[in-house]
Amino acid sequence: MDRILLDPRAWGVMLAAMLTIMSNATITPALPGLQQMFSDNPRAELLTRLLITAPSLAVAIIAPFAGVLTDRLGRRKPLFTGMVIYALAGTAGLYLNSLEAILASRVVLGIGVAAIMTAQAALIGDYFTGPERGRLMGYQLAAVNMGGLVFVMTAGFLAQRDPKLPFLIYAFSLALLPILWRILPEPPRIDYSAPGARTADPGETGWPITVAIMATAAALTFVIFYSVPTQVPYHLTEIGLTDPHYAGEVMGAMMFSAALMAVLSGWIRPWLGRIGTPVSGYMLLAAGFSALATGQTLVMAMLGTALIGAGLGLCVPTFVITALNATPAHRRGLVSGFVTSAFFLGQFLSPIVSTPLVASYGYQGTFRIAAVGCIVLALLLALVVRRRPVPMDRPGRAH
Repeated sequence: MDRILLDPRAWGVMLAAMLTIMSNATITPALPGLQQMFSDNPRAELLTRLLITAPSLAVAIIAPFAGVLTDRLGRRKPLFTGMVIYALAGTAGLYLNSLEAILASRVVLGIGVAAIMTAQAALIGDYFTGPERGRLMGYQLAAVNMGGLVFVMTAGFLAQRDPKLPFLIYAFSLALLPILWRILPEPPRIDYSAPGARTADPGETGWPITVAIMATAAALTFVIFYSVPTQVPYHLTEIGLTDPHYAGEVMGAMMFSAALMAVLSGWIRPWLGRIGTPVSGYMLLAAGFSALATGQTLVMAMLGTALIGAGLGLCVPTFVITALNATPAHRRGLVSGFVTSAFFLGQFLSPIVSTPLVASYGYQGTFRIAAVGCIVLALLLALVVRRRPVPMDRPGRAH
């Protein structure tokens, strides 16, 4: 067993990260039912899709500021405050009686997600160093997706009874709070105004450029990727798979595959390299979208989303770890917030981009465009990153 998995702090940051997948994808199986429930609303088709990505807009706006606060106030206060907001706003969909009100609660949910994500990402940078950060990020993404697998499958069955019941799952945050309170200590505060403090971990030369490249790649990747949770349930209905639990199974295949690849990513990244890892991920994403575009069965849909999940499992840890490894210690909160903002900005923009494409080209045509987009991103990222200096990851251990 990897020795970082013997550290309870590693499990703590993984549990905190599990909440983030719930913020969006948990209610995916309920979307068609919610649209039908509020069918008297003339904007129901668009608003139900925005329920998935509404938290993303709040996260995209708030995360950089949350990152600054985690650098100034410490990690625990933003983390636990975010968890309380998350539980209260996430469960609000159970009792709100209009799509507009539910949409507003989803925006508030995003504020909690921003605080949780920036704090837990900064904690990874504080608790672990070197290649262990990469392995832990892979384990974390695996935990996120395995949690998402359970939550989405559960939501699929709950949605069969009532489209509002999946909102109940957000109360899980309150169950986690006392556990994380015990196992996630505040890292030692360093006075970076002291002589020599900032040079102890100065980061990579030209680190803002590296961070900007990773954040841009993350945003564009999630614009493409989030066409899966926002459009696939409707695609399944179109090809005759109308029961909500089919959407849960298809999303579950993606999350299981992403979890498996994320575990492997920390070990294979040194072999594939800084360029080869995300490029390989994009190729898997392109293959998955191609399968969705050509398949007409549940098996093909699950194969497509499994390939997409594997691709994401390679790409996401690379974006985060490359940014954190490049960043000086005293800027980790800010950078984790910046990268978090990029992920969620891409999520929010996704239905705005994909819905008009679906109207013009249909679901299969949209998935073909997504496949081409992944190939283009792979080529562009390879060209840009090749021009950047290649730092050596220093061995490190939990401390």
